Amino acid sequence: MNDINGQAEIFDRKRRRRFRDRSFHRAQGRDFISQIMSEEILDRLSLVKREFKKCLLIGQAGHILPSALNELGVETVAADSSYRSAHSLGGVQCDEDRPPFADHSFDLIINVATLDGVNDLPGALILARQVLKPDGLFLASFIGAESLTTLKSAMMEAEGDRVSVHIHPQIDIRTAGDLMSRVGFALPVVDSDSLRLRYGGFEKLIDDIRDAGGGNILKDQIRPLSRTIYQQAKLVFENRADDAGKTTEQLELIYLCGWAPHPDQPVPARRGSGQMSLKDALNKPASD
Repeated sequence: MNDINGQAEIFDRKRRRRFRDRSFHRAQGRDFISQIMSEEILDRLSLVKREFKKCLLIGQAGHILPSALNELGVETVAADSSYRSAHSLGGVQCDEDRPPFADHSFDLIINVATLDGVNDLPGALILARQVLKPDGLFLASFIGAESLTTLKSAMMEAEGDRVSVHIHPQIDIRTAGDLMSRVGFALPVVDSDSLRLRYGGFEKLIDDIRDAGGGNILKDQIRPLSRTIYQQAKLVFENRADDAGKTTEQLELIYLCGWAPHPDQPVPARRGSGQMSLKDALNKPASD
């Protein structure tokens, strides 16, 4: 199946919506991964020395971000591909690469934990830039490619010669940085945090992934995970436990920051010069 521009899609939109409906039913946006991302984004937003009036909030972190933004005097409009999530906040159900919003509708966009599953990611970022007012701020976070290495290894060992994809491919930090520059964001900054988590059981890790909306949303050639393979992967995972009975897993959380272009913005340093920090990119005066 192709998208509206005739390009082949790699993700199944219906399956993605179903998984996100399931995650909202399970966690109501209160999964610990989204909480970490939301709190970090709020910390970064606190560095910005200017006021925002209207924010497009994409994702399921509805328990933290709307109330925190409202306290700052920021009106929020929620959006998510999940009907349950969008409806719970009185928002709009839509895919990130098919938003229904007019150009220059918001001066702030925050996206939590969705960009790694978007069919047309460059298009979604371009549309986000267009929806922003000039000098509007885009902040986003998602799970990066250096995540779930222990789980992926356990699955490969369990399946042997018949390895199938059960977690969709993720985005690495270099690709994310290149995309932010290519789609036209000004002063783009991309960085990441690495979390080392310790699990006492395989099921708890799977629960955390499902709570965050994770799963295989690739189109076509989806081979269901058999009970035998699941049990074998569980055994492999738990056999890697330390003396305390805990198995270590890794999560990479990638953060994006960029501004919609405006003539009065400072000129960024030459790429690779290392002169632009996240603090400098955020701590900038407001434009008229």
